[in-house]
Formats: sequence, structure tokens, C-alpha cells
Amino acid sequence: MYQIKNFTENDDIKVINELGAFSVIEYQKDLSVMPETAMEAYFSSQMNVRKRQVICDVSKSNITIQTGAMQWTVGDVAATTGIKGAGDFLGKALRGSVTGESAIKPEYKGNGMLVLEPTFKHILLVDLAEWNGSIVLDDGLFLACESALKHKAVMRSNFSSAIAGNEGLFNLGIQGNGVVCLEAPCPREELVEISLNNDVLKVDGNYAIAWSGTLDFTVERSGKSLIGSAASGEGLVNVYRGTGKVLLAPVR
Repeated sequence: MYQIKNFTENDDIKVINELGAFSVIEYQKDLSVMPETAMEAYFSSQMNVRKRQVICDVSKSNITIQTGAMQWTVGDVAATTGIKGAGDFLGKALRGSVTGESAIKPEYKGNGMLVLEPTFKHILLVDLAEWNGSIVLDDGLFLACESALKHKAVMRSNFSSAIAGNEGLFNLGIQGNGVVCLEAPCPREELVEISLNNDVLKVDGNYAIAWSGTLDFTVERSGKSLIGSAASGEGLVNVYRGTGKVLLAPVR
């Protein structure tokens, strides 16, 4: 058995979200400062620039994390590669090469606690049950998930316009029943959630951080013609078509 003191019960630490096997803590202010950095630390705290960490209860679920995200574990916790054979390795290596994600994501199992590296980014806990079991992520958002979830490379529908729009051709898709942990550029309170019912959303820029796997994602001209696109001043836009949800960040 193990005991942990001066961690989540510390007056400076607040549990801001809990879902599934995950808890998110936030350091309310930076206590490890010197006189020359005290002013910066104070105003950072006032402007919600704070360190956050994810705590994973491995006894509730095996946990898959982004490579290098682990800070410490306690208890009977073992790390594996999550590779189930040569075919599985080749598939994950191929998916990693096209999505830009690490090919091998460590999987932790056992009966203890896993704590991830602190970050100044905002942590989102997403229950895939609210996304009909399928979500597609913008590059670099994945931090961790319950290991029962499946990862796959999702290719956008039109090859040529994706290249013209200077966007990658593939995104990381996650499917199944469970919770995904994301590192986002802004808090959940600022994300705009748009639900489409057999409709179309067009976004000028890389503001969508996640969308339903049921949506068709393409890059298209903003107008019906080159002249129309030039007149609008928008050029190419990201288009999400069908039935599902999109999360938009106000800034990227």
C-alpha cells in the first residue's frame, strides 16, 4: 500500500475536472518563485496561466498516453508498448507517419496511480459517448485515453485541395466507449460547440480542434469559382459536412 501527502489536498491545488479514470488538477499559483520572477508569476495566475496535471487511476482502466507524457507512477503500475504483434506494430507505425503522432504510445496497467507531466495548456476530458463513439482530433491535441479506445488515421475526402490548403491529409481518429484527454489551446468555457444535422460548416483557418468522425472533412474554395474566392478574400476554407459536432477555438 502507498500513501501520498501534500498533493491533491494541498491548499494551492484544485481538482477542476474528473471523468472516468482521469482527474485534472490545477496549481492556483506558482509558489516556487524568486523576487525577479514574482511579478510575472502573480499576473500569470491572475490571467489563468497556470500549471495543470492529469492524474490517472490505473485501477479503473488501462491508460494509453502520448510518448514522454509520464511524470511518475506509484503502486503496482506497469508500462507496456501496447503492441500486440508485428502487424499491429506496422499498422501503428504507418498511422503515426501520416498523422504526425508518435507511432508507439505507452500503455499503463495495474493497480495504482499514474501522473502526467504538468502543462500550461488546458486539459479537456471528452466522453466519446457524447460523440456517438467517434472523434477526430486536430494535430497535437492527444494526451491520453482509456486503452480500450481504438486509434486510426482518418483521411480527409479530397486529396488535392488539402495539399493546396497546406493542411495534412490525415488526422488522428479515436473510436469506442471511454474517455479521451486532450491538451487544448483554450479552456472548455471558450470553445464554441456547433451541432450539424445534415448541414455544412465552413471555417477559414485551423480553428476546429475536434469533430465527429461521422462528418465529411474537406478543404474547398470559399466561392464556387476562383474569381469568387478571390473576391471574398478567403481563398480556401475547411468544410465539415453531414451530421455531428465540431469544437471551435476562438484563437489558434
